[in-house]
Amino acid sequence: MSEPVNRVRRALNEAPADLLLDRVADTLAGAYGITRVQLLQVDYRLSALLPLGDGETVTSPGHPAWRCFDHQTPIVADDTAYLPVSMRGERRGVLRVAPAPGDPGTLHELAEAATALAHEIAAVSAGTDVYRAARRSRRLTLAAEMQWEMLPGRSRIRPSFSLAGQLEPAYAVRGDSFDWSDDGERVWLSTINGTGEGVAAAMLTSLATYALRNARRAGLGLADQAALADQAIYDLHRGGQHLAALLMDLDLRSGVLTVVDAGSPRLVLLRDGEVRQLPLEAQFPLGMFEATDYHEQRFELCRGDRLFVVSDGVIDATGQDVRYGETALDRFLRRTGPMEPLDAVRSLIGDLRAFVAGDLVDDAVVVCLDWTGPQD
Repeated sequence: MSEPVNRVRRALNEAPADLLLDRVADTLAGAYGITRVQLLQVDYRLSALLPLGDGETVTSPGHPAWRCFDHQTPIVADDTAYLPVSMRGERRGVLRVAPAPGDPGTLHELAEAATALAHEIAAVSAGTDVYRAARRSRRLTLAAEMQWEMLPGRSRIRPSFSLAGQLEPAYAVRGDSFDWSDDGERVWLSTINGTGEGVAAAMLTSLATYALRNARRAGLGLADQAALADQAIYDLHRGGQHLAALLMDLDLRSGVLTVVDAGSPRLVLLRDGEVRQLPLEAQFPLGMFEATDYHEQRFELCRGDRLFVVSDGVIDATGQDVRYGETALDRFLRRTGPMEPLDAVRSLIGDLRAFVAGDLVDDAVVVCLDWTGPQD
């Protein structure tokens, strides 16, 4: 690692939480003669790159900033360099710097500085609202604020898997959500198709999410995780409220997928360009009855398999009195094969917005998980 990049890292480590970009700008000016630095963060809808501070919002898909975000590679245009601000697959935005360097080595060092900035933003965001507030083009509803704060992230990449998810309508989502965790050997993924309206729906989903996390962190298997969350919801609501969930546990070495379908969203497998729905055993939603006994199913994935989880808000989306439906969904999913999971999720959401001619009315969640095989 070069000395200028080390200086950027030291400056970030020592900077107050709200002055990360200022310290990066000062260090880049001294090391490379950079005179203009701007951070563009992707918004909650994945449809705009919003400046931190003054500046113009970037929405045009052909803009160099979007090309940098989409392809996750430095882009140079009109004496300006655009650098991915990403960490562990979580795409936070783009760093725009000028004048652009003339040699690839310096451009690579600037890209390393942008990655360091992404890590530091993640580290300080729990203690400041500066970066979260700048990521929204309009106010989040209270329910949406709760849902986004629960997420572990929107995307994740490791050598053996990659995943991404999105909540819609992004600024007003109520009960739909997802959660994930990995330890290098397994990845756990839960997707919730919430019920109810507003804050009440968000609170029900929060209870289920934290109950599932509590059971997972205690080392319980999927069936017991479902049972614990089921009991937590039933104890509070006595069957008056319940929600659908899909729990998955993927062994990253063997590709064995363990599933519990608790009245779940739809699980679709994309293999060799063909779409198929896995035959899940439908079981009761979480919280519907007291002491439900849940059962696990196992499937063997092939290297390169892609899984999509979609809630009924996707299939039931309506435009001009026409339902989006499973046929249109399957047709679109086939086209996502070459895309990275976040791009596939974003493309599907974009297709749904075009279909309904605006934001979705009902909650929808889309999650995409790729298994790339064991990595020795």
